[in-house]
Amino acid sequence: MHARAGTQATESDLIDVEALVRAYYEQTPDAAVPEQRVAFGTSGHRGSSFSTSFNEHHILAITQAIVEYRTAQGITGPLFIGSDTHALSAPAQTTALDVLVGNGVRVLVDQYDDYVPTPALSHAILTWNNDPAKRAEGEADGIVITPSHNPPQDGGFKYNPPHGGPADSDATGWIANRANELIAGGLREVKQAEPSAVETYDFRTAYVADLANIIDFDAIRSAGVKIGADPLGGASVNYWAAIRDAYDLDLTVVNERVDPAWSFMTLDWDGKIRMDPSSPSAMASVLAHSGYDILTGNDADADRHGIVTPDGGLMNPNHYLAVAIEYLFAHRPEWRADAAIGKTLVSSSMIDRVAAALDRRLWEVPVGFKWFVPGLVDGSVGFGGEESAGASFLRFDGTVWTTDKDGILLCLLASEIRAVTGRSPSELYADLVERFGDPAYERKDAAATPAQKAALGKLTGDAITATELAGQPITAKLSKAPGNDAAIGGVKVQTADAWFAARPSGTEDVYKIYAESFKGADHLAQVQEEAKRVVDAALGG
Repeated sequence: MHARAGTQATESDLIDVEALVRAYYEQTPDAAVPEQRVAFGTSGHRGSSFSTSFNEHHILAITQAIVEYRTAQGITGPLFIGSDTHALSAPAQTTALDVLVGNGVRVLVDQYDDYVPTPALSHAILTWNNDPAKRAEGEADGIVITPSHNPPQDGGFKYNPPHGGPADSDATGWIANRANELIAGGLREVKQAEPSAVETYDFRTAYVADLANIIDFDAIRSAGVKIGADPLGGASVNYWAAIRDAYDLDLTVVNERVDPAWSFMTLDWDGKIRMDPSSPSAMASVLAHSGYDILTGNDADADRHGIVTPDGGLMNPNHYLAVAIEYLFAHRPEWRADAAIGKTLVSSSMIDRVAAALDRRLWEVPVGFKWFVPGLVDGSVGFGGEESAGASFLRFDGTVWTTDKDGILLCLLASEIRAVTGRSPSELYADLVERFGDPAYERKDAAATPAQKAALGKLTGDAITATELAGQPITAKLSKAPGNDAAIGGVKVQTADAWFAARPSGTEDVYKIYAESFKGADHLAQVQEEAKRVVDAALGG
């Protein structure tokens, strides 16, 4: 933990925004340098113009590759595009528009020149494609320009195909390879034109009006729930006031500031400015507010949520997911009787126990929200959630809402839970602990060479020779997710009361160890210690 974690950012912590934007246009990436190539992770291509990993050339090439991909897929409808409040997002959107218009793509930008949260863009794509008359004009897709909760110097660029959620690895792999070819070829094949022929779309009004079909605002209003919402300087800043006005809520936007340097933030655990609403350090200024029944935070593109209650403070994301799941499956009678509970394999096993008590199928998938998309689209998955404070769920009638994470929605759900049950989500989690036990959960990093990371990504459960973990027999050694048999890019080892999962980092020379124990913090520490030995042995270390 950094010595200044949770303290107010000072002048020395802030980026030079003008220099960052200038570097976006001036620096030229070298396709032969791995760190300067286009690379899509679980949430698109990310980087910084300062490190020549997110520059105008990258966006020109990626956008041209997306155009070629959507053409090959027969996608002929409009492309929705929106961006968050990061300094590199606006120039990247301008660059992308040049290419889209140059290729004759029908483009829809925000009607009010407002920021566009990731869930609002996903909602727009699905709204278009679920309307037979609109769909007849061609399927829609979209681009979200955001590095999510990443620090102010970062930029991000993500493609959402017609299903509205993050593109799968087949699509992103093709787009990244083609983009790197274009950069290596000097961008000669990139088409550009003045972006004057773009159309507009009212993302905000469409999203806010439709919320009535997924959140019980009558209950929130009748119960007089007092809500505080902090956008953390992100894309939801104008959405929260619109929600308040549309549904006559007792809601205060506690911070309306937008600053690309994020000078108003408190520093995260490592001393960096990071808009992570699940981090107590990043949320320190939000936690200073009082007098609210529910206080919430969102990251820069509003796909993540942070829930603060008077009795429990900032809730652990795993805890809130478990409470949300139990509440929703008891209060959404029109959902399919066989609708499953979706979780990533590194999310808490408290969810497993809640699912068993509800007699609902648990659908455990690898890390990445893209895995939930098919189930949310057809209603076979009622809720999909990640341990990193990202989730979405179905409308009241059991149809799809968004196929990308929706932090605004999960924040509003906390107020509905408070209104309907008369208790805070943290009080309800205490009930779960009393019924199922109190799990200790933590993620740690362990050093690994690039070769070891590559080996870990391909490791199979059979390579784990250990038979016990922290004094308990190992019951499962997984290299594929139980829910969809997809490779997890690492391993997960389970016992009756504990588990660990190890996955290589995509950006650093470390691997991540996620671990949990229902036998307390000391047992968790033992699990973590043995997990490193087990993995190192399997890697030959």
